Amino acid sequence: MAWVLLVIAGLLEVVWAYTMKQSEGFTRLGPSIITFIAMIASFGLLSMAMRSLPLGTAYTIWTGIGAIGAFAVGIAFLGESVNLLRLLAAGLILAGIILMKLSTSNS
Repeated sequence: MAWVLLVIAGLLEVVWAYTMKQSEGFTRLGPSIITFIAMIASFGLLSMAMRSLPLGTAYTIWTGIGAIGAFAVGIAFLGESVNLLRLLAAGLILAGIILMKLSTSNS
């Protein structure tokens, strides 16, 4: 269950990163509210996952999901550039997430 909570927390990190961008420096109310709600939910689920997962594993995977997700959302919805170096960097982050998961005993 901790892994499920951690993945949801990571996905919510993507939500709040995207809506923070859409808030235009917290000048738009709707995206600003969604940002804060998603942040609170993301941190809450992360803290619940950390009850049984090691700190380093949970935090690394949470931030990794957020980084890869924000990268993908930026490309898909914000017209950010795609090039070999950026894809390689994202691949390395993904490899780190996978290795971190594999290095942690099932909790």
